[in-house]
Amino acid sequence: MPVYDIRQLKEEFVTPRHSSAFGSLITGERIELGVLRYKAGEGAKEHAHPQEQILLLLKGRARLTLGAEVFDLGPGQAAHIPPQLPHSLSVLEDAEVVSVKSIVGGAGHRI
Repeated sequence: MPVYDIRQLKEEFVTPRHSSAFGSLITGERIELGVLRYKAGEGAKEHAHPQEQILLLLKGRARLTLGAEVFDLGPGQAAHIPPQLPHSLSVLEDAEVVSVKSIVGGAGHRI
């Protein structure tokens, strides 16, 4: 199906092993897009994965740690996460995030 209404897709905890991200995913052959929500105080513990990832913060505020660097993100700001780079996310205010990941070994967000 080439056209999706993200509001009509099933919502789920997409990476429960290391994150409280809750939302919907659209999965293609080589790329996956997630529209994800976090409550203040939630986030993702430090982890790394073989997928390349881009995060775009739509609403709220979050602190992103990429390796040894720390970035405070607000609406409209995006971050590129290279493969295998340890990273974590701490949500400071309720947030909505667009996350795009490459598909590696058949997996995108559901790792």
